Amino acid sequence: MFTGIILAVGKIAAIVQKSGDCRLTINTGKLPLNDVALGDSIAVNGVCLTAVELGTDYFCADVSNETLSRTILKSATTGTAVNLELALTPSTRMGGHIVSGHVDGIGQVIEKKADGRSFRFKFKAPDNLAKYIAEKGSICVNGISLTVNEVNGALFSVNIVPHTLKETTLGHAVVGTPVNLEVDLMARYMERLMMRETAAKSQGGITEEFLQKSGFLNQGHL
Repeated sequence: MFTGIILAVGKIAAIVQKSGDCRLTINTGKLPLNDVALGDSIAVNGVCLTAVELGTDYFCADVSNETLSRTILKSATTGTAVNLELALTPSTRMGGHIVSGHVDGIGQVIEKKADGRSFRFKFKAPDNLAKYIAEKGSICVNGISLTVNEVNGALFSVNIVPHTLKETTLGHAVVGTPVNLEVDLMARYMERLMMRETAAKSQGGITEEFLQKSGFLNQGHL
């Protein structure tokens, strides 16, 4: 799990094709690796990857075909800049929102304009993700936890402050730049719960058994 607070911008140093998928070597810049172990998770542009090799200033990770098909890592090249975040620890400050590192789809920058010292970005999300994006809700863009300012169908806007522009890859984003999107986990779970509730009602209402199966009742303490 992650918070969407970027710790460093790294660069892809090498891409090695391996039987249809690939292994990335990523230079980590100022990301601290002193307490990272093999097998730990690191978010790369919001994609949760497992460190399979570690150096003092780099790590390697295997990227599956599933991940390549659903994220902008499929178009990455040597030298591509990436946002990096280490996984949560019990003492980590929760400065953003809960992020799984499981990208839901690819969006695109369709507008970027100055607003004081900040920039307002407008993104287009895939149509199937639009229903999960809410005004003043949270969304993860290339691993960055952001607050949604406005929503209009599949379009949503965010405000990017100078610090975020400087410390993440969004500072170099332009109209047309593709981005990884992860919607709020709570929206996903709420939809699933509502689907089950609707199914239960169609079968005769919400019963005690339904509430137990949905986790609302502890079977030992009814």
